[in-house]
Amino acid sequence: MAVTGLIMLAYLAVHMLGNLKIFFGPGDFNGYAHWLRTLGEPALHYEWFLWLVRVALVASVVLHAVAAYQLSRRDLAARPQKYARRRQKSSYATRTMRWGGVILGLFIVWHILDLTTLTVNEHAEPGHPYQNVVATFSTWYGNTIYIVAMLALGLHIRHGLWSAAQTLGTGRPHRDRALKIVSTAVAAVLAGGFIAVPIGVMTGVVS
Repeated sequence: MAVTGLIMLAYLAVHMLGNLKIFFGPGDFNGYAHWLRTLGEPALHYEWFLWLVRVALVASVVLHAVAAYQLSRRDLAARPQKYARRRQKSSYATRTMRWGGVILGLFIVWHILDLTTLTVNEHAEPGHPYQNVVATFSTWYGNTIYIVAMLALGLHIRHGLWSAAQTLGTGRPHRDRALKIVSTAVAAVLAGGFIAVPIGVMTGVVS
């Protein structure tokens, strides 16, 4: 679960940086989107690199979800009866990891239908990614779905990155505070970077 989470985290960092190119105008953003489709040529055919990335991501998401289910079942099996007294020390992010995962899973489906297949993007133009992003964030529901999902992503990363550090053996009592600060900072930067795009469209900075 930790390894697949880190793979997806690395992808999100690159994806966010690519998204922010939208603030440099349609020429830069559309050019970047075209470059992604030609990456690896002539060794790879058109869009092959993107499909390899998509396959790797789907595998990571599936394995991450399966691991989450297995860990949940083990947790229940280890303590089938509830504690007589329950002290709530966990953070909000910890308590919402499962629901956050469900929200993000549903969002991935929406995001693909919205900006990849263009199925739910009413004013989409195939081959014009900049215009398609502006179109989806010009609707109240497009903004709402995206921003809620990115807030859930931030909470998920904040707890997940810290947990991954513990799982992979890098966590130590004297490092705990620093790891939590780093996890919070990474989560804030990624969530904020993604949310900057719909805000840019809503405020007219991107149009």
